[in-house]
Amino acid sequence: MSTSWQRRAAARPQAVEATALVLLFACTVSGVVVTRAVMSEPLPVWPGVALSAVACVVLRRRHSRPLPVLAATTLCTMAQGALGYLLTPLLMGPLLVAQYSTSVRTPRRTTWNSALTAATGMVVTGLFLTSFHNSLILAIVNPAAWVLLSAAFGSYIRVRREYAAARAEHADRQREEEARHRVIQERMRIARELHDVVAHHLTLANAQAGTAAHLARTDPDQAFEIMDKLPQTTAAALRELKATVGLLREDTDTSDDEVTPAPGLRQVPALVDACSAAGLEVTVTVEGQPRRLTPGLDLTAYRIIQEALTNVTKHAATRTAQVRLAYTPHYLTLTITNETAPDRPAPDAGSGHGFGLLGMRERALSAGGTFNAGRRPRGGFEVACSLPLNSPDPLDSPDESAAT
Repeated sequence: MSTSWQRRAAARPQAVEATALVLLFACTVSGVVVTRAVMSEPLPVWPGVALSAVACVVLRRRHSRPLPVLAATTLCTMAQGALGYLLTPLLMGPLLVAQYSTSVRTPRRTTWNSALTAATGMVVTGLFLTSFHNSLILAIVNPAAWVLLSAAFGSYIRVRREYAAARAEHADRQREEEARHRVIQERMRIARELHDVVAHHLTLANAQAGTAAHLARTDPDQAFEIMDKLPQTTAAALRELKATVGLLREDTDTSDDEVTPAPGLRQVPALVDACSAAGLEVTVTVEGQPRRLTPGLDLTAYRIIQEALTNVTKHAATRTAQVRLAYTPHYLTLTITNETAPDRPAPDAGSGHGFGLLGMRERALSAGGTFNAGRRPRGGFEVACSLPLNSPDPLDSPDESAAT
């Protein structure tokens, strides 16, 4: 069933081609009849019909060999003019079709060289081989003009096709560039996540281990208490690291139980507890009416706070930090500050360099906000950013205010 349908579909273009050539042959024969009707002395019909048939038959090869077909149809048309037939558009039908096909399938220089050659043949036929010397328009201008017009129309179609092909190619390249850009952006996002997760948890684990080692002799109970919290810190690091690295997997067969929700401001109390276990006392203050954040903005705010507290743990001279969340109708302002002893300025945090500050700045700017970080006039370091609130709906039971 399908084989017979494919055969009919393959034979359909050939049937259309044959029908078109038959109709063109009928038009050419009508041109021969018109010449016989307008001439004072009747001309033989069969030579014109035979030349028309030859010109129409060779058109079957115009797609594969346009220039030889154009030459053959030009010679047939010149022979008809030499026999005394009037070179009308009906009689020149095969030549015009061959010229159009040549213009569509050959370069610009070849197109116009062939068109000028065919037009010159028509002019020579009109000047020396026909009996219409008293009518310059019928003998010379009309045949040459029709050839050049056919060439111009074919060139126009060729240019339109080339333009469409160029647009399609440009669209393909643009889609590839957009896909490549999305891949790069996704890699950068995953790299920021990995940096934040690894740097934060390793810093806390290192601080906890150092504090426990320092208190091992003077206060063993407190040292053991800190050591008991160390596995929780490493386990949290492994969980977040597993969730982030899972984004790199190509398979999507993971079950819903393995999907871990992205952290947000609701995890700030747990973050404060982890910092306390590392010896950093964090005070969180919430001002204004808390708003429901979009998942991306919630993650951005959490990561900025996390990275800022990580920098305080690594670089600050004192072991206290203040986190301030200020909600306005359109913005969420985050301010993370720490005090520094007058004789011990923070050496690295105030330099304005490092992947931590760059990551926080990129997160804030990607969310459409602002970011500033630097030394405080009275000592210490401050990180401040403003994030636009995309969803101004108030929270029913805010958890952010729980940490104070």
